[in-house]
Amino acid sequence: MSEQNGLPGDWELVVGLEVHVELATATKMFSASPNRFGDEPNTNIDPVTLGLPGALPVLNGKAVELAMRIGLALNCTVQPCTFHRKNYFYPDMPKAYQISQYDQPLNVDGWLDLPNGTRVGIERAHMEEDAGKSTHMGATGRVHGADYSLIDLNRAGVPLVEIVSRPDIRSADDARAYVNELRAILVAIGASDAKMEEGSMRVDANVSVRKPGQPLGTRCEIKNVNSVRSLGRAIEYEARRQIDMLESGEAIRQQTRHWDEADGRTHTLRTKEDADDYRYFLEPDLVPIAPSAQWIEEVRASLPMLPAARRARLADATGAAADSEAVGVVVERGHDDYVLAAAAAGAEAARTLTHVQQNLSDDGVAAVPAAALAALVQLETGGKVTATQAKTILGEMAGGAADAADPAAIAARLGFEAMDTGDLESLVDQAIATDPDAWAKFCGGDGRAMGALVGLVMKASKGKADGKAVTALLNQKKA
Repeated sequence: MSEQNGLPGDWELVVGLEVHVELATATKMFSASPNRFGDEPNTNIDPVTLGLPGALPVLNGKAVELAMRIGLALNCTVQPCTFHRKNYFYPDMPKAYQISQYDQPLNVDGWLDLPNGTRVGIERAHMEEDAGKSTHMGATGRVHGADYSLIDLNRAGVPLVEIVSRPDIRSADDARAYVNELRAILVAIGASDAKMEEGSMRVDANVSVRKPGQPLGTRCEIKNVNSVRSLGRAIEYEARRQIDMLESGEAIRQQTRHWDEADGRTHTLRTKEDADDYRYFLEPDLVPIAPSAQWIEEVRASLPMLPAARRARLADATGAAADSEAVGVVVERGHDDYVLAAAAAGAEAARTLTHVQQNLSDDGVAAVPAAALAALVQLETGGKVTATQAKTILGEMAGGAADAADPAAIAARLGFEAMDTGDLESLVDQAIATDPDAWAKFCGGDGRAMGALVGLVMKASKGKADGKAVTALLNQKKA
């Protein structure tokens, strides 16, 4: 049976994601209580958080600005909006309803482009408040079978933006890429720290399957996905579960399901609610928000260069592909400006990219000025030191050596110098004589044998030989 996107036969996966993001405000959405992670339980509370009679919400202006930043970064239209009460049984929200946005959200009709070029539509990115956190004490950690539950209201009322994608995702890999790209954007614009391990970014996946060209199938929503890896596993499992049911003649029921990391399965939580079940009505204590055109443009102008544009810029400067691992890693670490500065100081950009990706940590980048890295790369590309020697010199520079700013001085101190071509050729001949079997295999087309020969030359030269030059000599002799 053939498989497409990891699914058997000609089934097609359809995924839409709902991502809840806690905003990086100092205080909560509708009160002055601190918005901080890790404080003692039930210390960041007040009458609004506790839902006490007469306690009225006051909207956090910074939360609105950050929500607008998210919308604009996701190519949304920012529009006038209203708040609604979403009525539901919230055991960890004392007032028993959530202030959210319903039919008039702040941000609508945007998109996010994945590194592979796939465009995922954004239906809306609306504001709401978070609920508290329940911890179920017992063997399962779930409410069913718990001995008792503990409730922490510190998180209740924390500002959230819920980002709802359209059902445009067709593989688990693209779902993971979407979350990674979204997280990079959120951190870049300063809207959230987006730490899934701390719950400041949480993902729910709506999963369905269909035959290509058919209408959308019945979806199931997967909750409790706390890592990008788990997201991919949960989507793949749920898709296969639905396919097995459909191929057995069973119907899919719209449900909310729980992802269990331990057994790698989704389990039924409840039959899915519709909007009518929430009994939405306008929040009477909050006025509508109507961001002015001037405010929207001020927020737009304050946005930094986004990760996709930074990857494109770095790729253009270095000749690497925009979706390559090196470009992705360097931009994710925030070291792309450093690479460009070293290139501007005279370094070969491609070699600089490799060093920064593979040989420098955050501390190393902080310790080695871009101009000093440029000088080192110039020594290497000019044939004055080998790639191995350059890596050693860079380690000295990052480690805070007294002559850290002068790679040429470090090379002299360590006795590094380029080998004479005649001496290098003599060592290559010696390696061939030492291991004739490896030479015969190499001449016969076994590329792995080259490593053994290069290793002999590097050992004999005590690391002074240039690996690229050794490889070139071996190929010349083979020809």
